[in-house]
Amino acid sequence: MLSAKPRGETAAIVMLLTAQHGCHTGLLPGGQGRKAQSTLQPGNHVKARWRARLLDQLGTYALEVITPHAAPWLDNPEILAIISSACAVTEASLPESQSVPGVYAGLLALLGWSDPALWAPAYVKWETELLRALGYGMDFSRCAVNGTNGDLSHLSPRTGRAVSREAAEPYKDRLFTLPGFLRGKSETWTPEDIAQGLDLTGHFLARHVFASPHGRRSCAYLAAGAGEVAGVL
Repeated sequence: MLSAKPRGETAAIVMLLTAQHGCHTGLLPGGQGRKAQSTLQPGNHVKARWRARLLDQLGTYALEVITPHAAPWLDNPEILAIISSACAVTEASLPESQSVPGVYAGLLALLGWSDPALWAPAYVKWETELLRALGYGMDFSRCAVNGTNGDLSHLSPRTGRAVSREAAEPYKDRLFTLPGFLRGKSETWTPEDIAQGLDLTGHFLARHVFASPHGRRSCAYLAAGAGEVAGVL
């Protein structure tokens, strides 16, 4: 599940990311009630049944929680913030009704991390993979200037390609620092490394994805009447 927003006095508009059908919106009657609150947590893995008389209608949901991904981290605000961020970034990045099985699988894998120490670097890597899935992948394999694959330390904000320490020296103030964990050269990281990773992914998300939001379309891929999917809330 990606998000839930109030609709009227008692209902909620729910956005799911589904494995086969991409983002899908529906109305959940009673979605503002106390019983629904544990279900409508961003990041929850749910089984959803969608019903509508016509294909172009909003339709209604019936939801059943498969895995409550947020629940184990209620005492960890940092991880809850990461879950919320991943869901918000996903919803803002994708159009409705476009199949994105790779993005779905990647988000589900991120939400399934059990080691709290791995969540921050896993999230930064997840953002790089989301960019790649959207066609804006960064190249950490070799230097954009001299073609070498050693001592890569920076990243071009224009091309998204890595730059070696020597080649980057004259332009350091115009380049992003490339954390070692993103290029597989380090198994450790610091808060500064995480911040640097978020700086570069944030730049390319803002430049290529959020600057030109996809047009939202009504979901016309489910047969009128009923359909059943599994989704991330």
